[in-house]
Amino acid sequence: QVQLVESGGGLVQPGGSLRLSCTASSNMFNNNNMGWYRRAPGKEREVVALITSSLTTSYADSVKGRFTISRDNAKNTVYLQMSSLKLEDTAVYHCNVVSGGRAILPWGQGTQVTVSS
Repeated sequence: QVQLVESGGGLVQPGGSLRLSCTASSNMFNNNNMGWYRRAPGKEREVVALITSSLTTSYADSVKGRFTISRDNAKNTVYLQMSSLKLEDTAVYHCNVVSGGRAILPWGQGTQVTVSS
């Protein structure tokens, strides 16, 4: 079974930056669309950014212009560069393979991002 391992989270002040990474245990990334999601306390999980196998990207309005998704198929890794972080970006961030508009793999542990002064 493919496992997803997210890393790179941490505690950062408002306006700061973080780079998240998500690595899969197999090369199934290569021909699939990938997404970053987040779940804030007391809220539903929401999609943050998507990247297709052809490198087309899309973003939630709340992060547009601040976050950048990218991928390195040779490393089975997808990244999320986050800048100008806000308090409301605090959440557990997960990645997943996206098919038919839905995340299709079991969720990994995620990585906690806490934005606080």
